[in-house]
Amino acid sequence: MSDYPAAITATNHVAPVPRRIRAFAGGEKVLDTTRALYVWEWPNYPQYYIPLADVRSDLLEPEGHTQQTGRGMVEVHGLRAGPVHRPRAAKVVGDSPIDGLSGTVRFEWAAMDAWFEEDEQVFVHPRSPYVRVDALRSNRTVRVELDGVVLAEARSTVMVFETGLPTRYYLSRTDIERVDITLDGQRLERPTTHFFASRGA
Repeated sequence: MSDYPAAITATNHVAPVPRRIRAFAGGEKVLDTTRALYVWEWPNYPQYYIPLADVRSDLLEPEGHTQQTGRGMVEVHGLRAGPVHRPRAAKVVGDSPIDGLSGTVRFEWAAMDAWFEEDEQVFVHPRSPYVRVDALRSNRTVRVELDGVVLAEARSTVMVFETGLPTRYYLSRTDIERVDITLDGQRLERPTTHFFASRGA
């Protein structure tokens, strides 16, 4: 039985991405935004939705058909960047019943040659690149460190690690392996999630 928390995010939940997102294809920068949105098209993980104003719209080619989705009507576009042509790479959202999604673009992850969050290239879909660290109040002291740098220190009782949900502290999937937690002065085993088989202290 897994002690990893079940997904609790509702379909079509929207939340801001707190990082700069860039993506490249065919040697061209296709998008660059600090206003990306996470959209949970299904409960387990989110997709990026990018404001059209932050996309190189000249690289998008309408393909002449639309689709009805749970987030409204979308117009399907191909992506042509340098020598690269990627059909059905993007869905441009017109009027959406969901607040904030009108005028955004949802790209297929594989349509890009490279994705960046801030200055770090990411190689995984946004389904699980980040985990959250929650600290619940109590009369015990918890300290969270990454490579000796204190990320959080507070009176807390439980540390919960969960994918995909925006919160105050964000760690990459590789960074989580190096997190040290001290509870009431005692160092705990390093966190584990269902993405990793086991981790030593």
